[in-house]
Amino acid sequence: MTTANPTTTTLTGPPALAPLLARGALLSPLKRPRPDADFPRTRLVLPGLRVDLARLAAYERVCGFPTGADALPVTYPHVLGFPSAMRLMSGRDFPLPLLGLVHTSIAVTRYAAMPATAAYELTTYVAGLAPHRRGTEATVATEVRADGEVVWESRSTYLARHGGAKPSGPAHGSPAPASGPAPLPTHREWRIAGDVGRRYGAASGDRNPIHLHPLTARLFGFPRAIAHGMWTVARCLAEHGTPDATVVRAEFRAPVLLPGTVTYGAEGGRFELRGDSGRRLHLSGEAGPYPAA
Repeated sequence: MTTANPTTTTLTGPPALAPLLARGALLSPLKRPRPDADFPRTRLVLPGLRVDLARLAAYERVCGFPTGADALPVTYPHVLGFPSAMRLMSGRDFPLPLLGLVHTSIAVTRYAAMPATAAYELTTYVAGLAPHRRGTEATVATEVRADGEVVWESRSTYLARHGGAKPSGPAHGSPAPASGPAPLPTHREWRIAGDVGRRYGAASGDRNPIHLHPLTARLFGFPRAIAHGMWTVARCLAEHGTPDATVVRAEFRAPVLLPGTVTYGAEGGRFELRGDSGRRLHLSGEAGPYPAA
């Protein structure tokens, strides 16, 4: 593996997602993922970022967060950073194919409340590659600063499935075994409409075809459209609630087909989303104060 010195690229605005999705799709067949591959060391910095309040309100409505407050939901900075992450992951120097890449987990730390009307600086970079029992996982980091101080940061893992991986430890972000952990106490049953993928895509900008329509989802092997993983965790956190300074971790276990019925369970700081009468675990996570008590 070759190494490269980190470089910083300053952006003048959020990258447009549609061309990045197209570029990533075209380059995917040319890539041969492996955990010891080199990866881009570029840090993308977007200064002076302002939130579009109309899009924020649409996001809050589709995810179940209260609207109208001058505060960003804990998951919304991921939406702000997603175009920069896609620019990195769709590039020629990113070793994993964008097509088929699976978001397996996210860890978020919010250090303070984030006003919706403030200006932020956003930094995104690839933190590394790691072996996974099903292939190779990339970690993409996002940091949000206000007045020079980090107020929010995340680590997302994305899995490219392939043969020949030799993991050095337990895989994380992998589907739960059939027996699985015992379900948490059920608090809500949600009937998810078939248009949730389109509504979330309009609010977030993430218009991946697997989320939009049964016909386009079938092209990628799904019987119906599936919900965005980040919608499922946002919906759970809207129900669960988080303090201003908080730590959130979530693992995406199995896709949620649309339309569908799921149950939200929670106990203490843990939460989960299940389907198939509780037999299928879609999402598991935990949320608590920062620093931990």
